[in-house]
Amino acid sequence: MYLSRVEIDVNNRQKISDLTHLGAYHNWVEQSFPEEFKNNERTRKLWRIDKVNEKKYLIILSSEKPEINENGLEKYGVNDSGETIDYDQFLTKLSNGMYARFRMTLNPSVSKSTGKKSGKRGKVLQCLKYEDQISYLENRSIKNGFELIESEYTVTSKNWEVLKRKKSKRCYIQQVCYEGRLVIKDLNKFKKVLCNGLGRKKAYGCGLITIIPE
Repeated sequence: MYLSRVEIDVNNRQKISDLTHLGAYHNWVEQSFPEEFKNNERTRKLWRIDKVNEKKYLIILSSEKPEINENGLEKYGVNDSGETIDYDQFLTKLSNGMYARFRMTLNPSVSKSTGKKSGKRGKVLQCLKYEDQISYLENRSIKNGFELIESEYTVTSKNWEVLKRKKSKRCYIQQVCYEGRLVIKDLNKFKKVLCNGLGRKKAYGCGLITIIPE
């Protein structure tokens, strides 16, 4: 797998004029893999937008390397800012008991049962309160192989991002960014969630977890 990053060229408004909604970012991600795009193939990719000081970055986790050029990863990016690392090699350096700083953007939501035995999934409700957003992450940590360090994690931002689809009304997707510290408890489960993502709306900038081991 490969972890890629490019700085978005926010100072060139004409260049990034297409990036007005999540669907446009999703298309950018897909077009960064031209062979898949041409053949109408869709391998799983996790991505998100990071804001660091005054800069914005697109981060992608993928099974294949993206094309780093003006038609691919740098289409809306600063020239020569695209970079890719071997993520599989990074994963081999992780171990149980290791502490790390993390950042993740999630769509915290829960499915509420209708109470009827219809076999249908219940209505999906967004976690809107801070306490519910924190509980959402806490309730999913151990089952995904990591433990949050008490009092050292929080919600750093939350937004409702626009998604436009052809022949349908625009909708809004909640994105909540979490940052803090964790410790790896079950390495296999943790690697799985790093590679597959956490929660809903993974195609639209949610689910990717990145860590910096201490």
